[in-house]
Amino acid sequence: MSTEQTATAEHRILRRAEVEAKTGFKRAHIYNLMKEGKFPRALRLGIRAVGWDSVEIDSWITERLKERV
Repeated sequence: MSTEQTATAEHRILRRAEVEAKTGFKRAHIYNLMKEGKFPRALRLGIRAVGWDSVEIDSWITERLKERV
């Protein structure tokens, strides 16, 4: 993502259900990819709550789509 796109993109914290819906992956697969360094790291929101930066997730999806071509 270019600097201009990042600057204008709205940063939101996505909870796991939203990340699952956007990626089509389930919890276990998301955490396995994070452990392998192949998926954006979750942000700790509380003792039992995590979330992901929406811009990081969108960028990750964009990069996967570029690999198809």
